[in-house]
Amino acid sequence: MKIIGLTGGIGSGKTTVSGMFAALGVPVYNSDLEAKRLMHTSRTLRRKISDLLGEGAYQGSELQRQYVAEKVFKDAHLLKELNAIVHPAVKRHFRRWAAKQNFPYVIQEAAILFENGSYPAFDKMILVTAPEEIRIARIQQRDGATRKSILERMGHQWNDDQKAALADYIIENTDLDHTRDQVALIHAELLEL
Repeated sequence: MKIIGLTGGIGSGKTTVSGMFAALGVPVYNSDLEAKRLMHTSRTLRRKISDLLGEGAYQGSELQRQYVAEKVFKDAHLLKELNAIVHPAVKRHFRRWAAKQNFPYVIQEAAILFENGSYPAFDKMILVTAPEEIRIARIQQRDGATRKSILERMGHQWNDDQKAALADYIIENTDLDHTRDQVALIHAELLEL
């Protein structure tokens, strides 16, 4: 079974694209959703995150996402430390999940596969892109976030040119019909690997 990475900057439409692959029967693992779930359900992760960011990181067992975001997106060291706690747990969970799948390939969707250096572990990499202004508008609509906070978060990710140099496939996600066509072509190629 091949392991395919699917990544892109915040607001690029990674989840939309992974949903298109899932509609074709491809098993898709959403790392961001699984990380959030693990941060809620794992006592070990909750303890480590609280030790790192303070008791305000949780209210009961509920992660306080706004509190965490305010802390880590203003402090690159804290963000790196948080990632060092969460990413290994997600990686272990993904491996167990992938081993249970029965398909020629699986997709792991994650925002920072290039930035965290894990991309060489994948058989192929798919990059989802969209113009910055479209991405900002999507995030504002989805999260109600301010332009300033979105730009701060974008500043922690590589730009599309850096990622494109390492990607095997690039999906420009601005028109859903065209995106769906690109997904179908890539899917056909991946089935032949």
